[in-house]
Amino acid sequence: MTLSLPIDPEANALLARSPLALLLGMVLDQQVPMEKAFSSPYVLAQRLGHEPDARELAGHDPEALVTIFAQPPALHRFPKAMAARVQEVCRVLVEQYDGDPAGLWSDVTDGRELLRRVGELPGFGTQKAQIFVALLGKRFGIAPDGWREAAGGYGEAEAYRSVADVTGPEALRRVREYKQRMKAEAKAAKG
Repeated sequence: MTLSLPIDPEANALLARSPLALLLGMVLDQQVPMEKAFSSPYVLAQRLGHEPDARELAGHDPEALVTIFAQPPALHRFPKAMAARVQEVCRVLVEQYDGDPAGLWSDVTDGRELLRRVGELPGFGTQKAQIFVALLGKRFGIAPDGWREAAGGYGEAEAYRSVADVTGPEALRRVREYKQRMKAEAKAAKG
């Protein structure tokens, strides 16, 4: 099973075959709709003329990368900040995993270790790391012992809380309803 977002089929295919594209989609999944975040790796590949690897992005000229991110339509609402974040994540992949994003999960023995590794990436707090662990487990079969527990509520079957639960239009609708409910509750608590 893989991710099934309402985006260009080629963008979904890239997410299915490229661990880097999947990870970059998760990096970009903040303050933009998930469809935008997870289609941007495909648009990035189109703009570069090929699928990038972590070494290329880590070593890319920062200003040139910002230009690529900012070209209309921008890859993110905050192209400068997110180009820098992508580059930071890719540098960690190069330094710690020989440039292989799958190194984050290929030799983990349990969900806690996977969560720890993902959580050490720049920009990945606990919630984002848990969502990515759930995404790997639910949609890509990367399920070391204890991954559901490590993913917290995002790891629950039929949770409909994040991109990890999107299997089609109905699931997407339910995820959006959950997110709206959480925002409303947070707003009421502050109120």
